[in-house]
Amino acid sequence: MDARTNPAKATPKSLRTRARILDAAMNLFAEVGYHAATNAVIAEAAKLTRGAMLYHFATREELVEAAVAHIELQRAKLLERAGSTPAGPGVDAAEHAIDSYWTLLHETPFIAFAELEAAARTDPMLREQLASAQSAFDHAQVGGDRFGALVQAGADPRFQASRDLGRFLLEGLARGAMTYEVDARRDRLLQIVKRAVRMLNRKGDIQDLWD
Repeated sequence: MDARTNPAKATPKSLRTRARILDAAMNLFAEVGYHAATNAVIAEAAKLTRGAMLYHFATREELVEAAVAHIELQRAKLLERAGSTPAGPGVDAAEHAIDSYWTLLHETPFIAFAELEAAARTDPMLREQLASAQSAFDHAQVGGDRFGALVQAGADPRFQASRDLGRFLLEGLARGAMTYEVDARRDRLLQIVKRAVRMLNRKGDIQDLWD
């Protein structure tokens, strides 16, 4: 039972407490991981007693459901903010969006969501809770109306491929474990992603991935 079905949980004080719990959960998922961020650990971070925590979230499943929705809302806000920031003079819109998304992937809501996706591989309950948010984000197609343009919008399979290429390569790169020459290798890969997206969209005279 939550604020949607229990009016007592919809008071300003209760809503502030819920927000504090969900912020603590998101931060802890990003910092220590999903499994280490137990309900008790989250309650302590939110400066709540066990009883107060149970009042708002009686089970792990209730907390996870609300936390996923909270994290997805925070991701959407960051996307909207990034999408409202235009590329600078002389900067290609697709390259600007790639740089913007790369930055977003290192923000707490995106790190927390990536941690949940990793943990969901072996946690059926978490996997079920994530499914709707994953589908909504995938259908929003980073680069569509919501975010400006990771690549040029369009229904053509080529445009879809360029969106997916940019998005999934960046996400994989953000989660990768480089151990040497990190900055140089990362920067080279980011430049190649940009060139590949431009080639798929037939923008300019770029014909070679390696400059």
